[in-house]
Amino acid sequence: MNWANRLTLSRLVLTIAFVITLNSAWAYARTAALILFIIAGVTDYLDGEIARHYGVITNFGKLMDPLVDKVMIAAAFISLVPLKAVPTWAAIIVVARDFLITGLRLLASSNGQVLPAEQLGKHKTSWQITTVLFFLLLLAASELHYVHSGTLWWSRAWTGGKALVWITVALTLYSGLAYAWKHRAVVATER
Repeated sequence: MNWANRLTLSRLVLTIAFVITLNSAWAYARTAALILFIIAGVTDYLDGEIARHYGVITNFGKLMDPLVDKVMIAAAFISLVPLKAVPTWAAIIVVARDFLITGLRLLASSNGQVLPAEQLGKHKTSWQITTVLFFLLLLAASELHYVHSGTLWWSRAWTGGKALVWITVALTLYSGLAYAWKHRAVVATER
């Protein structure tokens, strides 16, 4: 197994550690979760760079890299629900969109087609990561006593975060519908 694929698998392990840490009652757990999420994000960047630079792009990497990315984002959104950072409906939309697009890609793959990621989908992922990082930073700041949850600043930050959730969900829906519409022939051939 090459280093790019090892980094991909390490991101899966980091995601599990992130979920456990974020949902624990340990001192500074939110700060540790933020650090784990950032490290996982760095491995996502590095595995792609290594694979392209050294020409070690494998079928395993093509399959697992985007799949682990989806697991990481889904885990983050779901884990932020009980912390009241992200509403349940928003997490459901983010997760459902990724499952549906993955299903569409698998359907295309069974017919010998490859449906590549598109720029709008990458844009959507950037907004999702930004949203997760925003709330993780707020949670870590509160935990480190940089801000107090009763202050006006804190209230405004959470309000801004809610606006960020709406933008992210809208982009998630739009990108999913646009991708499905563009590749609707894949479903039509299955009748």
